[in-house]
Amino acid sequence: MNGLSAIEGLKVGHATDLEGLTGCTVVLCEKGMTAGVDIRGGASGTAEIGVMDPLHVTPVVHGIVLAGGSAFGLEASSGARRILEQQGVGFEMPGARVPIVPAAILYDLGIGSAAARPTREMGEAAAAAALGAEPGARTGEGNVGAGTGATVGKYFGMGQAMKGGLGCAAWKLGGKWNGVTVAAMAAVNAFGDVLDERGAVLAGLRRSGSGRVFAGTTRVMLDGLEPRYEGGNTTLVVVGTNARLTKLEATKLAQMAQAGVMRAVSPVHTTRDGDTLFAVSTGAVGGIDLNSLGVAAGEVVAEAIRRGVRTAKTAGGVLGLG
Repeated sequence: MNGLSAIEGLKVGHATDLEGLTGCTVVLCEKGMTAGVDIRGGASGTAEIGVMDPLHVTPVVHGIVLAGGSAFGLEASSGARRILEQQGVGFEMPGARVPIVPAAILYDLGIGSAAARPTREMGEAAAAAALGAEPGARTGEGNVGAGTGATVGKYFGMGQAMKGGLGCAAWKLGGKWNGVTVAAMAAVNAFGDVLDERGAVLAGLRRSGSGRVFAGTTRVMLDGLEPRYEGGNTTLVVVGTNARLTKLEATKLAQMAQAGVMRAVSPVHTTRDGDTLFAVSTGAVGGIDLNSLGVAAGEVVAEAIRRGVRTAKTAGGVLGLG
C-alpha cells in the first residue's frame, strides 16, 4: 500500500499510452466519498468542480479523474462515468443511475504526440482497472496514467526540462489519532522545479540540455532571464483519508494540503500552472482533529510529488531520474 489504496474503499486505475505519451488515472469509491477541492493555479482545466462546493446538494462523489491531453482529456471522465453506471454505482434518479465524477487535466501535448489524448475509452479502461484492483494493491508510479507525459522545469523549453510523473505516499497517524490514514497521489507536471526534503532542486530546469546541473527556475526568473516556453503545465493531487469529514472540512483539508505542493514545487501556483488539489474522505473513522489531519496531508503531498519525479523515466527525449 503506497498511496490512496492504503485507504479502505479507495481504488486506483491507470490507462497509459507510452507511444503518444499521455494517459489518465481514475480514483473510485463505489460507496461514495465526501470531497472538497482547492484550485490555486491560474490555468486550470476541470469538470464537475461545482459538486464539491459545500453549498451544492450533492453529498458525495463516486470518482475523480486526472488526465493528460489538456482540455481534450476531460473526455476520459465520461468513460469512467459510463463504467460506474454499468456497475450500478451512482445516485438513483428517475430513469437512470447517475455517478458523479469530477475531473482535472494537465497539459502534456508538448511531448510525444500532440494528437494523442485520453479518450472516453481510456477513461473506461482506467475505471475498469480500478474496479478490478485488489484491495490495498500497490499503485503504479512514474510514467503511468496522468503522469505519462508529465514534465517539469520548462522555463527554457523542453530541451532543458526533466521528466515528471505520478507519485504516491501514505501516512498512518498515531497516538490519539491511531487508526487514521492520510494518503496522496500527484501527477507532477509543474512549470517550476521539484525540490527535495532540504529545499534543493531534485528535478527541473537544467543549464543545458546535455547536462545535469540545475539552473533553478526561481533564480533565473529573479535574474530577469527571458522565458522560451509558452506551453502548459499543472500539478494535480488527490488526498484521501478514512477520517470522517463534512464537505466543508474536506474543502479545508484540500486548502491545508496545498502546503505540501508549496514545499515541493518552486515556483508554485503560477499563471502557467493549473494546480488543482482534491481531498476525499471515506468517513470510516470519526473524531480526528482537522488541523492534525491537514499537517499530515501536507507531508504526504510533498512526498508524493517528490516520488513523481524520482520514479519518472526518460521519455520523449526528456531526461528522467527513474
